[in-house]
Amino acid sequence: MKLSELKLHVAEISQKRIVILGGGESGMGAAVLAQQQGFDVFLSDNGKLSDEHLAILRKYNIAYEEGGHTRELILNANEVIKSPGIPDYIPIVEAVRKQKIPIISEIEFAGRYCTAKRICITGSNGKTTTSSLIYFLLKNAGLNVGLAGNIGKSYAYQVATEKFDYYVIELSSFQLDGMTNFKADIAVLLNITPDHLDRYDNQMQNYVNSKFRITQNMRKEDCFIFCSDDEITMRHLKKIVLKTQMLSVSQTQILDQGAYLFDERLVTRYQDSEFEILIKELALGGRHNVYNSMVAAVAGKVLDIRNSVIRESLMGFKGVEHRLEFVSIVNGIKFVNDSKATNVNSAWYALESMADKVVWIVGGTDKGNDYSSLYELVKKKVKAIVCLGLNNKKIIDNFKDFVPTIVETKSAKAAVQKAHELSQPGYTVLLSPACASFDLFHNYEDRGRQFKQAVQALK
Repeated sequence: MKLSELKLHVAEISQKRIVILGGGESGMGAAVLAQQQGFDVFLSDNGKLSDEHLAILRKYNIAYEEGGHTRELILNANEVIKSPGIPDYIPIVEAVRKQKIPIISEIEFAGRYCTAKRICITGSNGKTTTSSLIYFLLKNAGLNVGLAGNIGKSYAYQVATEKFDYYVIELSSFQLDGMTNFKADIAVLLNITPDHLDRYDNQMQNYVNSKFRITQNMRKEDCFIFCSDDEITMRHLKKIVLKTQMLSVSQTQILDQGAYLFDERLVTRYQDSEFEILIKELALGGRHNVYNSMVAAVAGKVLDIRNSVIRESLMGFKGVEHRLEFVSIVNGIKFVNDSKATNVNSAWYALESMADKVVWIVGGTDKGNDYSSLYELVKKKVKAIVCLGLNNKKIIDNFKDFVPTIVETKSAKAAVQKAHELSQPGYTVLLSPACASFDLFHNYEDRGRQFKQAVQALK
């Protein structure tokens, strides 16, 4: 339907009107589900919609606009579903709030029409790996399960077009912000470190509050899994009252319930059942990945999955793209793609897991980063830095006293070529940007894929 025709018929609309802001994966799924549920649906995107998404809109006969927001077609909504990438401070969102039109997330909307059991994962770091691992575990157990949220297909689109008994849902803080009545059956909070503070008025407490929204509405029969070694989580957990079952994971203490380390083994206890596996048998290496495996094991026990399936899954999982992903060895130099490391803490884990002699590709859109936690690792391991971003001054200022060679590049191809030149056999070239990707790339996936293509071109 043309925009001119839409304006003629706005006054004639009688059923409840849902407006979706943003035509990416999340917005598209919300639009399809809303149309399926009989709402009058309108999707508005400030940019250009992809050919794939245009085809979906036409298939389902969903009205839309691209290249801008028409206020009279948005401010007559009964409810607005906002895509997580759209900040609250843009003019159209402020106008919607001024009109007191409720704004929700796609996850909140889809949850109204979903009766499946929901395992929800958030955290500043590790949530994609943990979500993928739990999904792998449930699939291996023969369960009818979907993977959704900040990973895979849109949750709303799957609710509209699939029929799963379980969902593993990765949730970013932005998705959690738009959730009010949604409830997890199993909620996981992996850790909290400073991230996205530019979206939270540079107030850490606002970001913490967002993460803890994953526990809202939980009942006593539900389960909350958290890391008792995470200082920020524990400090704030003491301030809230939860009725749900509380299960923690720890690498520093022995627990009656949850998961812990003992004698080079990962031990999991839930109620009267126990599971053990040697740390060296885990598919995922590194201290941070032990936590991810612990959480998956606890979730598996809560869901009453057999120990043999939990073991096979923790041993057989292959990891996820763009998260410490081995790419290739070229001329004796190892290349690792950790493009998903969009904050300082993720980059810390990546550097911590590397041997000495690293050429580090870092940079992008800064999110209020404090790099001081990286100083000791950089001094110990990094031989050269290749900046990949439009504005690299902050990175240069932070590391110029620790690293003798720092160069600037503005493309993945140039960064890989320069890193190769600065390396020797036995070195590792690590792309772990500690920053968002939007200055030079569409997203972190685009950055990671361009990095891998550039590495393959070296051969």
